[in-house]
Amino acid sequence: MRVLVLVKATKDSEKGFFPTPDTMKMMEEMGKFNDELEKAGIFVAADGLKPSSAGKRVAFDGASRTIIDGPFAATSELVAGFWIWEVKDMDEAISWVKRCPNPMPGPSEIEIRPMEDMDGWQ
Repeated sequence: MRVLVLVKATKDSEKGFFPTPDTMKMMEEMGKFNDELEKAGIFVAADGLKPSSAGKRVAFDGASRTIIDGPFAATSELVAGFWIWEVKDMDEAISWVKRCPNPMPGPSEIEIRPMEDMDGWQ
């Protein structure tokens, strides 16, 4: 099963990435974790996202489209980065997330969402 692993944004991540000794150490630890994911054969893709201030939203209402400029409110509901993993089940995904280094300087959350199997839609 494929899962989308979402690193939730924090006030710190919404400020943007600045190379400091702490952030560089965190990135090094995350790189080692990604290497483990690749060796285990579950890594599909991953990336970090720029702060929501660099983003746009498009709101749909029938034929109408409205562009909304970032930054967006409710930082805890935003995504700062992601992985796509191929795992055997949700338990395996949870096990890997528990091994993950903290992706933020302070408290943070990671959300795991199963991906739809588009083959099942036919």
